[in-house]
Amino acid sequence: MKVFFLAFFLWFSSFVFAQNTFNGVVFDQEQNALNGVNVTIRDNQGKILGYAITDTKGTYTITIEESSAAIVIEIKSMGFASVSQSVANKTQTLDFVLTHEAFELKEIAVKTTPIRRDGDTISYSVSSFANTQDRTISDILKRLPGIEVGTDGRILYQGKPINKYYIEGLDLLGGKYHLANENLPFGEVSNVQIVENHQPIKVLDSLVFSDRAAINIKLKKGYTFTGQAKVGAGLSPLLWDANITPMLFTKNRQLLISYQSNNTGENVGAQLNQLTVEDLVNQFESNSQKTDWLALQQLARPNFSEKRWLDNNVHLFSFNYLHKLKKNYEIRLNMSYLNDYQQQNGGTTTQFITPTDRVTLVEEKYNQFYLNSLHTTLSLEKNTANNYLKNNLQFEGFWDCQRGTINLNGEGLQQELHNRYFKLNNNLKSIFAVGKQMITLNSNIVFHKTPQTLAVNPGQFEELTNNGNPFDKLLQEVDLQTFYTHNYISLTKAIKRFSFEPKVGFEYENQELQTQLSTSENILLNPEFSNRLKWKRAKAYFQLQTQYKKDKWRMDFTMPLNLHTYNIEDRPLQEQENLTQLTFEPRLSVLYDWNNFWKVNFSTGIDNQFGTINQLHYAYILQNYRNIQQINSELPQIFNRNLSAGVFYRNPIETLFGNVMYYYSNSDNNLLYTTQILENGATSLQAIEQNNTKIAHTISGRLSKYFSVIKSNITMNANVGLQEFQQILNLELSDINNKNWGFGSKIETDVTKWFIVEYQLNWMFAKNKVQNQSSPTISQQNHLLNLNLHPKENQYFALKSEYVNNDLFSQQSENFFLDMLYRYTTKKNKIDLELQLCNIFNTKNYRTVNISDFSYLETNFNLRPRQVVFKIRFSL
Repeated sequence: MKVFFLAFFLWFSSFVFAQNTFNGVVFDQEQNALNGVNVTIRDNQGKILGYAITDTKGTYTITIEESSAAIVIEIKSMGFASVSQSVANKTQTLDFVLTHEAFELKEIAVKTTPIRRDGDTISYSVSSFANTQDRTISDILKRLPGIEVGTDGRILYQGKPINKYYIEGLDLLGGKYHLANENLPFGEVSNVQIVENHQPIKVLDSLVFSDRAAINIKLKKGYTFTGQAKVGAGLSPLLWDANITPMLFTKNRQLLISYQSNNTGENVGAQLNQLTVEDLVNQFESNSQKTDWLALQQLARPNFSEKRWLDNNVHLFSFNYLHKLKKNYEIRLNMSYLNDYQQQNGGTTTQFITPTDRVTLVEEKYNQFYLNSLHTTLSLEKNTANNYLKNNLQFEGFWDCQRGTINLNGEGLQQELHNRYFKLNNNLKSIFAVGKQMITLNSNIVFHKTPQTLAVNPGQFEELTNNGNPFDKLLQEVDLQTFYTHNYISLTKAIKRFSFEPKVGFEYENQELQTQLSTSENILLNPEFSNRLKWKRAKAYFQLQTQYKKDKWRMDFTMPLNLHTYNIEDRPLQEQENLTQLTFEPRLSVLYDWNNFWKVNFSTGIDNQFGTINQLHYAYILQNYRNIQQINSELPQIFNRNLSAGVFYRNPIETLFGNVMYYYSNSDNNLLYTTQILENGATSLQAIEQNNTKIAHTISGRLSKYFSVIKSNITMNANVGLQEFQQILNLELSDINNKNWGFGSKIETDVTKWFIVEYQLNWMFAKNKVQNQSSPTISQQNHLLNLNLHPKENQYFALKSEYVNNDLFSQQSENFFLDMLYRYTTKKNKIDLELQLCNIFNTKNYRTVNISDFSYLETNFNLRPRQVVFKIRFSL
């Protein structure tokens, strides 16, 4: 690691050593400042070293790293004669005067620039990246350099998640933007804009900076009615696929309605996931994410396209409406309902690694999931340069039922889980001016309830629950009720290049946990199987956030002082804990915009984390049929020290984007977890009071380049992760080391106008070591090759292949998949007629390995059979 940092700083210093800055003003002959003039610096071979566009005052600033004695500076603007001048390579001020030049264009050839930059906004021309087979904006986003779209639909720019997703500057979906990506026809979109350093709250734009980016979808027309509709049917077995998603976008209204249903393996429920950073952070801080206390033993999901293995029957309805009212108010309603029935069928072989032995467990599993959920959000917002007001009222409800059958060593075992969750949340935030400072008031109130039950037949853990005698049924009941509120007031004041924001706030959480484990023999077990836990948590804090902004520097230093109070009590078990602790958790972040191409950031901080209620309960809880947990200890406390650094490169002119990021964390824990692995593979988890440390390192990098001449996009990425920690396995203290690394690439090229090739590779490796037992390295590789042919303008033929190779601990597993698609588009109505043949070779199962802290899980997953589907699709 020392070698890595030494190489990094030597590389860094080599750039800083040869850094020169050029600035000046561009005028016309009447001494009027010219806006929008292109200023480019090149070396003697013509390579671009830096560029800028003059602002409204005609000024430009360019910083370059170049060791040659002279450079060439070029000034170009429509309607003026171009200027090219060789100057000494040293920091200097150069003003230019352009002369008017009128000329006649005999013939005009318009060629769209793929990527252009204007200040903090980078615009991607959709037409430059579109191919004939594309249908939605999601198809375009996946090949834009600098942008990455995850398998869950999350969008990352330069390796970091975006903080907002706008359509024509409006946030219609409130973080659930995957719904628009998968259904908005790309033909209606002119540009995809990346807004760097985006501050979503306009009144704070000049006071509080952000290092996150936002995406804005620019439409071709001011009034757009669009969307898509499709209907499909097929065989093996009887299949259907339906989608009707109309959309309306005007200056003051936006509407998106969607009904989707299929049993072809397409997971449309993922389109309702919350993906933006702001919404995810709010859920994490309020501890209001759905927590599954109980679970079935499931099959590990394959790491390739869900369409090959997801056995589903899904119905989705979503209604999203935004209306701009008078006085700059916006009202937004988002409603969605999901009903899905899924099945899993296959087997697992689990190998538990202990310091002295290995325990192997073989299971055949069949699971059924009945999923129902309702989400509703009503939002009122005013976001102007003078004030900000937003009230968000949200309801979430889950009614899930799951059933599972396991064949364990020749004996059948039944599981039934009722997994429900209900949440009501209201968040109010107001920012307004008082004198020359901004006042922020925030109030968040959350109530949620988690009633869950798990029944296992026959009963398990006989030694623990029934004196070693077998019995028919084990029933676990959990009921958790939570009230949470967070309120604060802050003041934001700008003094020259500094902004100061002192904040005073208060958090309070009141939870009541009631659990009961019972058997068919003894209806109620003794008290150590029942929790009646009352949990009260409060935090009062004062925080001073200081930001500094000058030229290319951005610094953020936050100093929070927190007073934590915990009152935990379980009267029937006569257990109680009270804790009051003062913590100081400073954080520092530095961002340096090196020049137009390079950006560097660094952050470090410390924080204290305290356990949640599911990490401290004095009585046993059966989490699944072979995992029972009792954490009768002190409140978990974790002291974290973290550090991150990143180097980012973006060059829209050369369509080249890249980043390298490093993360480090060092955590001191007051509890050490002890896992007892029984001979039948069942595990019992407890905690003891013993200090221990967990260390983690992660390095990742990504590089993407678009070649506009040959319409080719190439992406490469790599990552390395290391973890070191301790755990007690079968009463013996064990050092655990986990390592994982991998690399990947993606190439998409237009061989000819009618032949397009797509290739993607992902290769992952994992290895763990428990005490002195080192396990073999597990590798997983995935190759995708798509051949896209367009024999005629309105015809499309594709062969989509996928090769998956897994090195298992018992043997090697290989799978090859091939799909075929033929599409005919009517010339008059632009209706797609599609014939899809999936899994041509009828591959029926897939084997893979997953690695946890001290176990290997080999999974044999039954896949979807060969299927034929005919679809009709058209844009609305």
